[in-house]
This record gives sequence, C-alpha cells and structure tokens, in this order.
Amino acid sequence: MTIDAAECKGCGVCVDACPPHCLELRPELNAYGVHAARYTGESCSGCGVCFYVCPEPGAITVYRLNALRPARTGVEARHAATL
Repeated sequence: MTIDAAECKGCGVCVDACPPHCLELRPELNAYGVHAARYTGESCSGCGVCFYVCPEPGAITVYRLNALRPARTGVEARHAATL
C-alpha cells in the first residue's frame, strides 16, 4: 500500500481504522503543515479498510496480489458457472 503524503490531510482516520495497526502519522509535517499518515512497512494484509475510510480521494492506494487458482478439470470445468 502507498500513501501520497501530498494528498493526505493528516486526519488519522486510516490510522485508527487499520486492523493490523500498520499505519502511523509521520513526525514531520508535509507541505500543508500536517502530519501525514505513512505505512510502517510491515503487517499490511491488503484489506483496504484504510482506503475506504479515507476522506481524501487518491491519498491511499492498496495493492493486492491475486492468488493463483488451480486449473479446473473434468466435471469442475463443465460446471464452472455454478462453482
């Protein structure tokens, strides 16, 4: 996940809402004179809660890896729409 410090207004809503508690407010001020949020570098599960609670569009981007699914064969392949 990334947080754009120039877009963040330092409200701290994402920090409070983060389930794994991997966000914090920066000690230094950004260009707007607020303590922007930042990712601590560990424990992010990619849940996206921070993205959804953030009132500033474009401040937070969450990246999630797609899990590889095993190939379907036989009966599973013919009934894929019902799985």
